[in-house]
Amino acid sequence: MSSQDIPEENLPAEQGRAHGAVDVADEKHPFADPGLPPHEHRIQDVDERAAKRSERTVAFLFTLSMLATVGFIASYVAIPHDQSVYIFPLGHINAQNFALGLTLGAALFCIGAGAVHWARTLMSDVEVADERHAIEASPEVKAKVMADFRDGAQESALGRRKLIRNTMFGALALFPLSGVVLLRDLGPLPEDKLRHTLWSKGKLLVNMNTNEPLRPSDVAVGSLTFAKPEGLEETDHDFQNEIAKAALMIVRIEPDDIKDKQELEWSHEGIVAYSKICTHVGCPISLYEQQTHHVLCPCHQSTFDLSDGARVIFGPAGHALPQLRIGVNDEGYLEALSDFEEPVGPAFWERG
Repeated sequence: MSSQDIPEENLPAEQGRAHGAVDVADEKHPFADPGLPPHEHRIQDVDERAAKRSERTVAFLFTLSMLATVGFIASYVAIPHDQSVYIFPLGHINAQNFALGLTLGAALFCIGAGAVHWARTLMSDVEVADERHAIEASPEVKAKVMADFRDGAQESALGRRKLIRNTMFGALALFPLSGVVLLRDLGPLPEDKLRHTLWSKGKLLVNMNTNEPLRPSDVAVGSLTFAKPEGLEETDHDFQNEIAKAALMIVRIEPDDIKDKQELEWSHEGIVAYSKICTHVGCPISLYEQQTHHVLCPCHQSTFDLSDGARVIFGPAGHALPQLRIGVNDEGYLEALSDFEEPVGPAFWERG
């Protein structure tokens, strides 16, 4: 479209005159309005084969975006979160993070590149000059806007270029699945993992310091010993997760000083085993007072009475420490007789 095809009232010179521009320079207005340059047709405007090539290019980019989104989801599910790979020149990096970033970036880039290529090669690029108008549109202007919108929709060839339309809808429909998959990390499904630890019938109590199984004679009255389940090693990749649930405090109390009947039944010769994990926010408990049999959490001073079922006697903790039922095997070593009867850790019951 040339300037001659535009109504006189919409010519740039007319719009420019409101700002002091004129068609011909003079002493009062030294700068003339050059007007719009002649419109130059693109090859896609005159050659349908070129237009088809552009259409296939855009569709190819949208299809790549869909494949990248599928690759993102597959990478999230299939690649272990702790696997690393060597990428020159980055060095050793997390394989899952690299795959997620690469596929997510490719999906976004291909959608953007496809949209830009579509706009630059197939959508109308005719420049149209229009006068400024009042903020409140008149009925005539509203009708013109709707007509322009319909013209723009027609010129975009969205209805005619079905291959572009379908692949674009496919890319836009698949891409949000990346965000849906990422929502999984906002709240991992624990299933019943919080209700169980590595403790089970027959598991030996192993001293955390010596890494040796404990005998009753190893636990003196008034002493505090920390234990872990047999078979759990610090070199295990899930050691921190498992010890956070299975860590034990071993204390020996005179049987006559134990006030809780169940605690006495679940002990062995006054040796009681309680979870080391505070029921407030999960801090490890490590401070023991021999005379009162109280243990103190160093984080927020929650205090538990180990001679009375480890009930809370002070502080913000919501419930008593879980007790592990223990006994002695045929070889004289302390062993668990079951797992904890209730989940360990902070505020589990409040979380449901």
